[in-house]
Amino acid sequence: MSVGELVESLRASRGFGHKTDIAGVLASLGNGLPGGVRDLDQAVAIGDDCAAIPDQDGYLLFAIEGMVSDFIRAMPWFAGYSAVMVNVSDIYAMGGHPLAVVDAIWSDGVAQASEVLKGMAAAAAAYGVPIVGGHSNARSDNGQLAVAILGRARQLLSSFAARPGDRLLMAVDLRGAFVEPYPYWNAATQAPSARLRADLELLPSLATDGVCRAAKDISMAGTLGTALMLLECSGVGARIELDHIPRPPGVALARWLTAFPSYGFLLAVREEDVAGVTARFRERDIACAGIGVIDDSRRVTVTGEGDSALLWDFTRDAFIVPAVGGAVRGTVTTET
Repeated sequence: MSVGELVESLRASRGFGHKTDIAGVLASLGNGLPGGVRDLDQAVAIGDDCAAIPDQDGYLLFAIEGMVSDFIRAMPWFAGYSAVMVNVSDIYAMGGHPLAVVDAIWSDGVAQASEVLKGMAAAAAAYGVPIVGGHSNARSDNGQLAVAILGRARQLLSSFAARPGDRLLMAVDLRGAFVEPYPYWNAATQAPSARLRADLELLPSLATDGVCRAAKDISMAGTLGTALMLLECSGVGARIELDHIPRPPGVALARWLTAFPSYGFLLAVREEDVAGVTARFRERDIACAGIGVIDDSRRVTVTGEGDSALLWDFTRDAFIVPAVGGAVRGTVTTET
């Protein structure tokens, strides 16, 4: 597959589709009540992993994730586990620590919800984040799940803080396997709980030490879709080198680029901090490498094996941020 063909397949993927839908949702929010989505004076604009509300000497972090119904039907336990796991990852991607989660679950009977809830309980225990309440409806004809999380940060990492000249790093735990036949790279459910928590603690330590400008956890949009979200929020572009992306042995690049890893982050780091940041991850046996350079072009080009293609041009097309409706743009301290 050429780089151009790879780009076309990603642009047509389900993960990209879910993310590009966000622009329409945000446009509707921005045209709502006076003040729109800015009513609570968030520290970061919409488009980040969490909302961040200034509070005393830091920030309250809020996030929510919903699981697609076909995932719940096919793998109820892992869907429940993942709903907690991805929320925890969002909090750490902002440089914070999770405090508690709540859930809303719909099912056709209590028995149908049982495996989902067991998966949630397992993740809550593994990551040390209590489930403190929620909502249930066991008389629904369609299973659905949403989980929300509360966290706190002293210093924020933000999708809005990457700058031209920064290196784009990818940190990912390769000690796992695909949950076949799905795109979920599971490096969590068989790992020791203490290791999971310590690995995630790297993110707030980077924020506190001021050696990372921006971060975002790799989502269902995969590595390149997540990069687009970070770069668009920061108003920048990049040249990304596919050959430098860390990936497991024997896994095809096309599949890996659509993978949703249980531990995976993109970071914008100043050149002088790259060696130190990559060393921190590698000390914990987490793969970390520079995969590109951020520039001011507002275009994202990918290269590989002497070939290249334009992945996205933000001057022409929005990815997640609406082209109109300034209520959701603006100067920000960090992410939302």
